[in-house]
Amino acid sequence: MIWKEYLKFFIGLIAIVNPLGAIPIFIALTAGLDRSDRRRVSRMASVAVAAILLAALLVGEAILRFFGISIPSFQVAGGLLILLMAISMMHGRPSRVQQTEEEARDAEEMDSVAVMPLGIPLLAGPGAISTIILYVHRSRAPWDMAILALEILVVSLAVWLCLRSAPFIARFLSRTGINIATRIMGLIMAAIGIEFIATGLKQLFPILS
Repeated sequence: MIWKEYLKFFIGLIAIVNPLGAIPIFIALTAGLDRSDRRRVSRMASVAVAAILLAALLVGEAILRFFGISIPSFQVAGGLLILLMAISMMHGRPSRVQQTEEEARDAEEMDSVAVMPLGIPLLAGPGAISTIILYVHRSRAPWDMAILALEILVVSLAVWLCLRSAPFIARFLSRTGINIATRIMGLIMAAIGIEFIATGLKQLFPILS
């Protein structure tokens, strides 16, 4: 892959993970915790995101082969999934693909929310996993894999910084500012989803080319 592909992957993954959009949920779920416990939750959530996305990078394509799923089919399915999430983000509400109302209520009763629901499915959800698998398919060269892994770690670091600074960011941006950023990221996600769908359809139906 060329550097433009690396940049597109990084921007797309940041938009899909959307650490800014998770700040209101993080604050709500950790409202009863002291400062040190909130920091521990933010650290554990970022580690969970890194572990989940790196696992998708290493074994995601092998799982598809095990179930006999072709990459073009997965591109169309993954693109539709990303597009649905993007539409929800552009309407300023969390996608039910990431978390249902029942899961949100259960999360309020959990002692630890770092892995569930913050790590997965809110941050490292189906959209992020799908994006990684589709980019890995383009090249499995060691150099490309190493750069993609590094970008995943940078995204996880961004998650940690956003959650650790959640109270300050929430005061600085306000809910309106966070919603604006979420809508912009949703627009980027929609474009990525449509590109995946178009690429997959062209491979499934060559006549479209």
